[in-house]
Amino acid sequence: MLDRGFLFGDGVYEVIPVYGGRPFRLDEHLQRLENSLAEVRIPNPHQRDGWSKILSELIHKNEGGDQSLYLQVTRGVAPRDHHFPELTNPTLFMMSNPLTGTPTSILQHGIAAVTETDSRWSRCNIKSINLLANVLHRQHALDRGAKESILIRQGEVTEGAASNVFVVLEGTILTPPKSHYLLPGVTRDLVLELAQQQGLHPQESAISEQQLAAAEEIWVTSSTKEVVPVTQLNHAPVGEGIPGLVTLQIHRHLQTFKQQFRAESPSPAH
Repeated sequence: MLDRGFLFGDGVYEVIPVYGGRPFRLDEHLQRLENSLAEVRIPNPHQRDGWSKILSELIHKNEGGDQSLYLQVTRGVAPRDHHFPELTNPTLFMMSNPLTGTPTSILQHGIAAVTETDSRWSRCNIKSINLLANVLHRQHALDRGAKESILIRQGEVTEGAASNVFVVLEGTILTPPKSHYLLPGVTRDLVLELAQQQGLHPQESAISEQQLAAAEEIWVTSSTKEVVPVTQLNHAPVGEGIPGLVTLQIHRHLQTFKQQFRAESPSPAH
């Protein structure tokens, strides 16, 4: 009960998808975990090979296949006081859940989203377990009959309550550039790579609230939901009110990339 994660939200986490029994983009996820740990000054409990070993054990215990791995590292157990304790060991918690991806009905029809003023702190690049503001933003969307809140800070899009945001505006794919105000999504980066490979020339650029409202297409990304079309924004249709051609193209390229990943021979390091 005296774990600082429980008392203060003093910890970070990571979510890693597993396809065909293999963790996906593992190096990228572990790098983000290392970055978050360094930012909050929690010692990393494992080196890369140690993480690979324990993750492989967790995958095996859950019978391989497709999974979503959640891992959480807190500063550990200590008497309740705001300052860092001098002698404590990080607490590591890990679990696996089934990974089902985005339902076909959502790919066909998309989801509704609403905009809301971003009320979170200014270090959103840290994948902190302190997610109360995100919880409130997501609940705000659900209360308004939507699935996601797209957050606005000083007139510009940052990200979703639990996702990164992409738009197509005048035929160009745009996503907000990395900053302290949004999480550097692993799926976000992969989508940019795939779009570039397909000659779609995506751009990391600020997106104003007005540009978001005028977008021909909107989609959001995350490690577990992958690519999710947004077809309604603030109760108005996005474009024609159906998943756009670019959105579906990006989704297909990601599925192809995953199939190729599944077909590769397992690596001992992963």
